[in-house]
Amino acid sequence: MGAGGRMNVPVQKPDPLERVPTDRPPFTVAQIKKAIPPHCFKRSIPRSFSYVAMDLTISAILYYATQFFHLFPPFVTPFLWVLYWACQGCVLTGVWVLAHECGHHAFSDYSALDDTVGLILHSFLLVPYFSWKYSHRRHHSNTGSLERDEVFVPKPKAALAWYSKYLNNPLGRVMTLAVSLLLGWPLYLAFNVSGRTYERFACHYDPYGPIFSNRERVQIVISDVGVLGAGYGLYLLAKAYGFWWLASVYGVPLLIVNGFLVLITYLQHTHPALPHYDGSEWDWLRGALATVDRDYGFLNTVFHHITDTHVTHHLFSTMPHYHAMEATKAIRPILGEYYHFDGTPIVKAMYREAKQCVYVEADEKSKGGVFWYKNKL
Repeated sequence: MGAGGRMNVPVQKPDPLERVPTDRPPFTVAQIKKAIPPHCFKRSIPRSFSYVAMDLTISAILYYATQFFHLFPPFVTPFLWVLYWACQGCVLTGVWVLAHECGHHAFSDYSALDDTVGLILHSFLLVPYFSWKYSHRRHHSNTGSLERDEVFVPKPKAALAWYSKYLNNPLGRVMTLAVSLLLGWPLYLAFNVSGRTYERFACHYDPYGPIFSNRERVQIVISDVGVLGAGYGLYLLAKAYGFWWLASVYGVPLLIVNGFLVLITYLQHTHPALPHYDGSEWDWLRGALATVDRDYGFLNTVFHHITDTHVTHHLFSTMPHYHAMEATKAIRPILGEYYHFDGTPIVKAMYREAKQCVYVEADEKSKGGVFWYKNKL
């Protein structure tokens, strides 16, 4: 998350795979916060809405451009559609991030406004807003915990599926990544795939599921109604204009949004240099620091800098995205070696992490509470 403009790019360590410290930090959250200019914590309704308006306007312009594709020679049209899918998918990922910001109460000073905007935007993208808001909040409360984190929770070697050893090769990794990017997000919402282990079946659409508390159940129903309403609207559009029209203008871009969401989250929390902790070692601050900022080039701006200011986001999740770049620059001297940035090209990093981060194992030099990724099966 971050400002609309580009500030100084973080400097990568000489070896991005060098493990971050796991000792208790010599600083506190209060000291980190003190280093950030106070205005970075102020939320502006006009400014927040300006990003929503900008993204939706660009999305509408992209759709409008498809009305002229038939004017081009037939052999050009497929390339225009691919270009549209890529651009629309990226822009709608930015819309997704703004709805995510609403879920963190970082959009405005008014929770009701945040939830209204978030519900509308996320429902449009077939996301159960409140369901994800609450599970994601628990992720932020338990980041890096092997027992209580909510998403991309690594497993010990003994808990790997029997077929894991057959996928631990180049073809298997590419296949796993492809399936994850294509289906990972809906599988997580519907079946809690890659999520925390619960004592019974967990689903983001089930108001009585173990993910949610009694006081949250009504809002889970509201989320379901929002997704069903959006789905019914899409059904009417398909009925009026045809399935392939809907798949072309909305379906394929939505698949790209879902793929980016999985990719971004995966690379934020999966890295050979990042530790995980069990209950004997975990604390909130070390868990929040067990994440990494990445560089997606110009897409950092399109994605409202959720990609390259994620460390700051985990420390201060109610900070609006347009101040997070400035805040990141301010806290880096305080965090020192506890701050991790990896500028490895994204495709290369994606494959490297799939290769090296297969399971976790206790640090042989610690008392057993710190875990690192391993890959030897």
